[in-house]
Amino acid sequence: MNRVEFEIVAECPQSGARAGLLRTPHGVVETPVFMPVGTQATVKGLAPRDLIEQLDVQLLLANTYHLVLRPGHETIRKLGGLHRFMSWPRAILTDSGGYQVFSLASLRKVTEEGVWFRSHLDGEAHWFTPTSTVDVQLALGSDIMMVLDECLPYPASHEAARQSVERTVRWARAAFAHYRQRAAENAAAGSLFPIVQGSMYADLRRQCTLELLELDAEGYAIGGLSVGEPRALSLEMVEATVPLLPRDRPRYVMGVGLPEELAEYVARGVDMMDCVLPTRNARNGCLFTSTGRVIIKQARYQDDPAPLDEACTCYTCRNFSRAYLRHLFMAGEILFAVLATLHNLHHYLQLMRRIRRAILEGRFPEVLASIRSAAATAADVE
Repeated sequence: MNRVEFEIVAECPQSGARAGLLRTPHGVVETPVFMPVGTQATVKGLAPRDLIEQLDVQLLLANTYHLVLRPGHETIRKLGGLHRFMSWPRAILTDSGGYQVFSLASLRKVTEEGVWFRSHLDGEAHWFTPTSTVDVQLALGSDIMMVLDECLPYPASHEAARQSVERTVRWARAAFAHYRQRAAENAAAGSLFPIVQGSMYADLRRQCTLELLELDAEGYAIGGLSVGEPRALSLEMVEATVPLLPRDRPRYVMGVGLPEELAEYVARGVDMMDCVLPTRNARNGCLFTSTGRVIIKQARYQDDPAPLDEACTCYTCRNFSRAYLRHLFMAGEILFAVLATLHNLHHYLQLMRRIRRAILEGRFPEVLASIRSAAATAADVE
């Protein structure tokens, strides 16, 4: 029995774009979907009520690495699992923690069995293995789980990337063998997705994909992007991978992207994306609008009575001026992070809804062209 089910309801004949329904134990997710990142069981600045009532978020991401360190997955399990712990009734995807561990270059050591690392919080030693990260995510009770993979920085040599692919595949096989044994004993276990790696080498991406297909997973992720490479190269790696993935399974590209990039990934057959950009940039005063980015600390907004984005219908834009938002930011008020995060996520999610609607109505090529044109115009203005 599948833990998640995926149904394609419309496809664009001129591209790889498709609109679908991802059915999970905690509700149906309309795809293509952008997942807000709730790193530590919270989307910074927003309550679950805001995510549901203001944004209608159907699926969000939480981070295994951070939850293991604090408060601990066993604590969360004893308190009823991640959904109950954070009072979130809808679907949750958890990553394996691999990306965070591999970003700690000076605090970790990779072996064939797994990764030893020290916490960035207190220096305590921890050990992640392909099987232990499955156990952690089962304790969390997420709907979709990720295998432990090796994520290389950019640039990496072909040989280093080849060895990494082989390790990633071995780890995925070990993870799935353990997962299937555990899932047979636990009807509530979520789905497990393997992750395609291969750095920026198309041949290695294809090799990794073909080997992971043997796992017959309920969905597949593409990792190792947004690690410093040119954006065009990210898209090339997706183009090398997606055609090999099963048509009837969801495809998830991890850690992307800028607003103008979302439609580009959808055009290449991607169904799921996540990124910290909308929330992190919001807190730092970078706001995404229909006419480009607004850096709210700039003095030109000090007396500006206009809404942040006249084309936006979010709570922030309906009620507050650029002058007020700048005042909050300069004063270091917590309310700025709330209002800015709400706006940036609304911008991302509305863009994804526009893209999905265009696929359903057979207008995706025109909408893609419009998004490209708007991005080019905004870049010229900036």
